[in-house]
Parts: sequence; C-alpha cells; structure tokens
Amino acid sequence: MRIPAKAWAFAALSAVLQVLIFPTPSWAWLSWVALAPLLVALLAQPAEQVMGPGDAEGLTMAQGFKLGYLCGALWYLGSCYWVFHVMNTYGGLPAPVAAGILVLFCLYLGLYHGLFGALMVRLGRKSVPLALIVSPFLWVGVELARSRITGFPWDLLGTAQVDNIALTRIAPYTGVYGISFVIALVNTLLAAALLARRKRLTIGLAALAAGIGLQALAVWRPAESPTTHMARLVQQNVPITQSPWTADQFDHTIAELADLSRQPKGSAPGQQWSAAPRLIIWPESPAPFYVNDPKLNHWLSTLATDQNAYVLAGSLGIRAPQGGGEYDIFNSAVLVAPSGAHVARYDKVHLVPFGEYVPFQEVLFFAKNLTRQVGTFSRGQDRTVFKLLTQPGAAPVAEPTNHAHHEGMAMPAPPPDAGEGYRLGAFICYESVFPDEVRLFALNGAQVFVNISNDGWFGNSGAPGQHLNMARMRAIENRRWLLRSTNTGITGAVDPYGRVVASAPRNARVAINVPYAMITETTFYTRRGDWFAYACAIISLAAAFVRFRLQAGILR
Repeated sequence: MRIPAKAWAFAALSAVLQVLIFPTPSWAWLSWVALAPLLVALLAQPAEQVMGPGDAEGLTMAQGFKLGYLCGALWYLGSCYWVFHVMNTYGGLPAPVAAGILVLFCLYLGLYHGLFGALMVRLGRKSVPLALIVSPFLWVGVELARSRITGFPWDLLGTAQVDNIALTRIAPYTGVYGISFVIALVNTLLAAALLARRKRLTIGLAALAAGIGLQALAVWRPAESPTTHMARLVQQNVPITQSPWTADQFDHTIAELADLSRQPKGSAPGQQWSAAPRLIIWPESPAPFYVNDPKLNHWLSTLATDQNAYVLAGSLGIRAPQGGGEYDIFNSAVLVAPSGAHVARYDKVHLVPFGEYVPFQEVLFFAKNLTRQVGTFSRGQDRTVFKLLTQPGAAPVAEPTNHAHHEGMAMPAPPPDAGEGYRLGAFICYESVFPDEVRLFALNGAQVFVNISNDGWFGNSGAPGQHLNMARMRAIENRRWLLRSTNTGITGAVDPYGRVVASAPRNARVAINVPYAMITETTFYTRRGDWFAYACAIISLAAAFVRFRLQAGILR
C-alpha cells in the first residue's frame, strides 16, 4: 500500500508543532500535542481510524521510517536554521553551500525520528496498544541515542517545559529525559483517543485533562532560593570578525572588559548592591586571549587585586609539545585569585565538531578548507573544579536596594565554613547541552556552576534562547546555581529551580551584579546520571525483540 496523503500531512504537522515549542516562539503548551499527529500517522492504518479504511497490516517499517524521517528532518530544519547563518556569515561560505550544509545536517539528524517511526510501525502492526504503551519509552531511548551516537542533544523534548517548575522537580532524579517521557506519555494518550474505536471520548478527555493539568503546574512558584554571595557577570558584545586581530583591537577589547568589570554600565532591575562582588566572570570571547600573554596576565592580575575578587575569564590555553611537534591549543577558562596569582585552568573537554576541530581529519581532509573559522583546538582531559577561598566575616553578602525584584529572596549570613571556601565548576559554551557531562562537575564537588559562552555566532535567531534553556535544565538536574556570562547574551543568573533571577539584555555592552549561593548536596541524577534514559532504551529494545520473535514464530 502507498502512504496516505494524510499521513504525510500529519507527520509534517508534528514537525511544525515541535518547532514551535522551543525558542522562538517557545509555545511550551504545544508540547502536549506535538507528537500526537506523528503517532496517528504511524498507527492509524492498523487501527482503521482517522485515515479511513486501509490495509489491516498497516504501514511497513520502511514507510514508518519515511514518515518519521520527514518529521525529524523538517523539525531540525525549523529548529536549527541558525546553522545557515553561522556557515554563511562567519564561515564565509556562499549561501547555496551553507544552505546545502544545513539540509545535509537536518537529513542526518532526521534519521533518529525515522528510527522511531520504523520501530513504532513494527510494534503496532499486530498490536496498536503495545506500540502505544512502548511509545514514551521508545521516544526517550531514541533521544538518548541521538545524544550518545551523534553527540547532539539539542532541544530534547523535556527542555520545552523548563519553566514548569512543578514538572521539572523530577529532573533531579531522572534528568531531562524524565520530562520527555511525561510529555511523550500525554501525547500517547491523545493519539490513543484519536485511534480508539471505543471509549474515544473517555481517553480523549483523560489526555486533555493530563495535558492541561501538567501545563497548569507551570503557574506554581516555590519560595525564592536563598542567596549568600554576589558575582559580576560581564557581557561585552564584541563583534565576531573574520579578520586577524590587531594589537590595538586587543588592547581596546581587554581594557573595555576591565572597565566593565570595575564599573558596571548597566544592571538588571533590582541588581544594585551595597557591596563589591568577590567573583567577576568574563565570557568566552572571540578575541585571541592567550593565557601565556604577559599583557593579558597583567590586566587580569591588576583587576583581581584592585577589586579584591576572583576573576574567571575565557582564554586560549597553550601546552608545549613533548618531543617536538605543534603546540596544543585549548578553549579554556582561567581563574585568577584576589592576590593576582593564577589559580587554575580548565580546558574544554567536549569540542564543537567543525567549529573547534575537524573530526576524522584523515578521511575528511577537505572539510578544514570549507570555512575560515574552523578551529584547531585540542581536547581537555579533566573536569577541573576551581576552589575559591573566602575569609570568615568577609564573604560578599549584600542586600539589594530594590526589594520588589527579589521579593522573598533571603540574604542570610555567610555559612560557618565560609573561611574554607567553596568549589566552582565552569563549563564552556556547547558543553552545557550535555546532561551527563555537566553533572560530573557537581560529582567532582562543584557547589555552583558557571557557564561562559559566545553565542554571537547565532545572530538574532532563537538559538541563544534554546542554549540558555538547556543550561537552565543543567542547573535543575543538579540543584545548583548557574552563573552565565556570554559575549552577546543571554547573560544571567539561574537558581536551582531553573528560574532566571537576573539577566542582561541581548546585544548590549553591560555588566550586571547577580546573587548566588553554594549547595553541597548532590542529586540522584548527579550520582547516577542517565539511568532513566538507559532503562527506557532497554525496555524499548526488549519489547521490539519480543515482538520480532513472536512475529517470526520463534516464541510461542
């Protein structure tokens, strides 16, 4: 049989709905219905509903793959359209070539939706109820495969509900995948109602009630998270240039960073404080700041001593070759103490493919010449956690002058162990999208998270908002404060519930003071990682295995 036209339309509709639930426009409420059209398209034929009478056996696995593939490719095209902007504007590629890369990128990632479609059809050929039961498990299993195999867990379904504080309370146990499961489950109920011969109204009302009820939880707000410290986040808004940096540009850029660090030129409402911050954070910068540059070291040390504060700055780390060869260059974050001494350095572990390195260079030897902006960074080896010392009685505790903005936010005295200091985990840019990797910082003792990034590559697309939401989910999963400093935005502070308590406007040259606190306890997710996602994958594989065996007549 041929795939009905309505099935193609339903698959495309599902793709459009999935695009709309993420920034922009971030219509999260649509997540409760976004998958249902795809499920109906895949299972309607054997159910002999919605699409009209058809072959009782339904679609083939190949046809299910095609429907899922269409949905996935269209979704990525609508969600990751910013890839064209990056390749065309900053990669220097002609528009047709950049568009071709975007299409190939989406066609590749669409394979995962295709896998979901093929397995759903296979499970549903003889038993639609079985396919529907397995559906949320299979969806999470496919998301895990995309995260692990492709290494691109961008916009996992659960991230769409990052503002739903009541629902995200499961994330410290299951990670973002648990939220994806709940969303997929509600969509499955809705699809079951559309496919049902009997009790359609009952199932439909149950699905509707579940979706409305879960979305209504988003209005619930717990008390403001207590804070004990203050940091200054710098957003310089430096243009990304393809031309080599001159000495004058370097001097001007670093002088401006230092000036913003001393005297904030802007602040979010309610963020004027009576005490100086003890932590200043610079973003990942497009400027070539090498950690061994005497000029950079002088600026950082002078700033740290003048402000009596730690300074954490994005930079380029260098390691001398052993036994000859080229120097290793790292995308790094360096921490300078109030004494002016360099305390430690973190080298980015998870690099951006084709942005910071070319994978499989022996095979893809031509890829390095596709763009002038491709990096040649080396991979860091350790999830370094910085230790910051504080003096008893001198911890940066301050009361905001505008209480309306932080109504109910407690500012208690420093903890008894303030003199022993606290630990900070800093991850860089793209690393924030990987749940199972960010948790390692908390597992290594980080009591507060820092994310430095340069999202200027994305232009005015929805990508900075998508990126921020994924970073917010990392704060929720690990119950940590997150301090985020970016070059062009979105810069701000995120509390352990994922709420943005202060932020700077995008594309503005600004520094803001933000509150934060340290948390020592680790969550179940921090300790166990993606256990829930793996469990879903195992259940899905087991169900598929049993179904295949039964259909082959091996199991009786």
